[in-house]
Amino acid sequence: MTGHDARSLSADALEALRRRAVAAVEAGVTRAEVARLFGVSRKTVGAWVAAYQRQGDEAFRPRRRGRRPGEQFALSAAQQAWVVRTIVAGFPEACGLPQLLWTRQAIAELVRREFGVLISSPTVSQYLTRWGLVEERRLLEMRGDRGLPGRPREPRSGNEWIADAEDLWLAWTRPHTPADPRRGPVAGKQNLLTGFRDYFGDVNVLLAVSHRGMVFFQAQRGAFEPGQADEFLNRLTGQLGRGVNIVVRAWPVEHDEMLRVWPKPLPGRLSVRFALG
Repeated sequence: MTGHDARSLSADALEALRRRAVAAVEAGVTRAEVARLFGVSRKTVGAWVAAYQRQGDEAFRPRRRGRRPGEQFALSAAQQAWVVRTIVAGFPEACGLPQLLWTRQAIAELVRREFGVLISSPTVSQYLTRWGLVEERRLLEMRGDRGLPGRPREPRSGNEWIADAEDLWLAWTRPHTPADPRRGPVAGKQNLLTGFRDYFGDVNVLLAVSHRGMVFFQAQRGAFEPGQADEFLNRLTGQLGRGVNIVVRAWPVEHDEMLRVWPKPLPGRLSVRFALG
């Protein structure tokens, strides 16, 4: 199938093709490989991914006229606010979910159970970016130096790099108001993202991303204490069920002192190095 042939497909077939191609890229398959698998050009795949990153699920659908900003979203502004508050309030287990940390899958299941709305992992990614909780651009930056071993701290017993473990990149971030508030879930002053801290308080996020694109995170109001950051790592190793090598890629400078005592050693299960700055 050529790019020209793809454009000649019916609206439903083209929507399905775009969704499958973007989902493959989101799962970590290279754009070149996706282009080969689906019989389109790499440029076409890139255009589909870029459109999805700008518009979310709306990028897949046939265009309709006369729709106001925000009407295309699966969740209303109130529903989105509820999801954010639930995430910030605690771990997935508080909602009866099996995951130890928040993931795209956990959020999709939460939305299905609470609102009866089915959303895909790529759609969850779009919402997380829109909310500022997990920024896809930051994740790509974190994964960009996957060959860099980091800047190790002075070796401690039990902190040796673990062979055959899961490698992840970790960041401590804080949500920001998006540069273009018009991209929020509703228009004008009703946009819940134009004043994130007014709605949700001083939210801090610990997030880890694997080379396969899996994302695990925890959000809370206020800064993390060493014990809370240790719990994040314990939950991460528990959810993955294997040893974990962590490279810390972003950390608030005002909390650098915490790195003197964090993390607690988990011999054979956890190794942490730093590549800050």
